[in-house]
Amino acid sequence: MDTRSLPVPDGLAGERVDSGLAKLLGFSRSFAAEVAEAGGVSVDGAVLGKSDRLTAGGWLEVTWTPRQEPTIVPVIVPELTVVYADDDIIVIDKPVGVAAHPSVGWEGPTVLGALAGAGYRISTSGASERAGIVHRLDAGTSGLMVVAASERAYTHLKRLFHDREVSKIYHAVVQGHPDPLTGTIDAPIGRHPSSSWKFAVTADGKSSVTHYETLEAFRSASLLEVTLETGRTHQIRVHMAAQRHPCVGDAMYGADPTISARLGLTRQWLHAKKLGFRHPTSGEDVVFESRYPTDLQHALDVLREV
Repeated sequence: MDTRSLPVPDGLAGERVDSGLAKLLGFSRSFAAEVAEAGGVSVDGAVLGKSDRLTAGGWLEVTWTPRQEPTIVPVIVPELTVVYADDDIIVIDKPVGVAAHPSVGWEGPTVLGALAGAGYRISTSGASERAGIVHRLDAGTSGLMVVAASERAYTHLKRLFHDREVSKIYHAVVQGHPDPLTGTIDAPIGRHPSSSWKFAVTADGKSSVTHYETLEAFRSASLLEVTLETGRTHQIRVHMAAQRHPCVGDAMYGADPTISARLGLTRQWLHAKKLGFRHPTSGEDVVFESRYPTDLQHALDVLREV
């Protein structure tokens, strides 16, 4: 158990507890929230919650149990398919329930663990538990990811993603019918004001742009093709929920549980369908495409029957 006791700096006056601890002690904001929720934060003897505000000059006491650093654990994930691999890149079709890389609190399989278990080597710099990861998919989202296998590819792909030169196309089934049927959602995304795990459209969030086109309309839902201009965490889920058209099955962002049950869904209907970029060695444009996994295809079939 670690403990720190110190006065609240003037610069943190009025800050939320989780945000203030992150700045003051170098915690991630989610870990700071966990510490507060466990009763580990007090000012002048009064225990504070994660969303309470700090008061300048108050005596802050923080007690926490240090987290164990995440490591890559090789594991066999039969459902994870390697679509393409060479000395520089590995393109995979990620199944639901697999995270991109190890992280504190995640105990399930990871893309890096699955690749290690399948005998793939990744030689890049950076944090070892995130080696080669240049973009991520939520554990509950399936589809295409590219992992850099070499340092050259890592540098190249990071630049392409940063400069928005990667084509990322998703398919999503959302509740209702977006109006207009084709459009652009340009709304900043930041952390949800009352949840450490969610995101929301917020005035002080990061610029986020989502383009969508309705491919097929059903009685209670629509199949969309979505192109991302930016790559914020939960971007499609947040933007569609903000339009009152959450992804079907997405309980975190307000999906109707009765529709999810009828379609047999236990996660959001969201799939990374196409991925295109310039190859780091040949310089040629490469494009990969993925089929819908069984659970998403079943839900689509049920919608088409009504």
